[in-house]
Amino acid sequence: MTELPEEIRGEIGPGEHALWWGRPRQGVVLRGSDVFTIPFSLMWCGFAIFWEMSVASSGTAPGFFVLWGIPFVAVGLYMVIGRFFVEAMQRSKTYYALTSDRVLIVSGVISRTIKSLSLNTLSDVTLTEGRGGNGSITFGPQSPFGSMFGGAPSWPGARQQSPRFDLIDNAKIVYEKIRGAQRTPK
Repeated sequence: MTELPEEIRGEIGPGEHALWWGRPRQGVVLRGSDVFTIPFSLMWCGFAIFWEMSVASSGTAPGFFVLWGIPFVAVGLYMVIGRFFVEAMQRSKTYYALTSDRVLIVSGVISRTIKSLSLNTLSDVTLTEGRGGNGSITFGPQSPFGSMFGGAPSWPGARQQSPRFDLIDNAKIVYEKIRGAQRTPK
């Protein structure tokens, strides 16, 4: 493990020490749920652009119709392209840590958010492991809608129901470290 990043170091309290730290996978990521969301978003955006072009080129449609289609085109473009870059930017500003006392998630693009979960009160810890040992660890109950977007926020700034270490390397090892830290007497 390399040196602890400042984003985490500043959150560690006296007598507390880091057992692990990491970051989510960086860059644009395709998730399993994209098998469904990509075709839907292409149809949405395609129809919105078709509507906008038809109305704009008709010459007889009221100006309101042209304005009406703009938000639908914007949403379509976000769903097709923008969501990948927004999520990548959010992950680029996210840091995870397991300390002797708690789980820390430090994130935020515009404003900084620090989520601190005591190891003593964590009861529902779920490991979702993919190929190659990469995966996610969810702290708390999983939303039935969370799997719809593969854990990714569905809209900019949307919050997940339960905090998680998302898209981390060696997820099983981190999961075992969390379980071990929970068993260690304080």
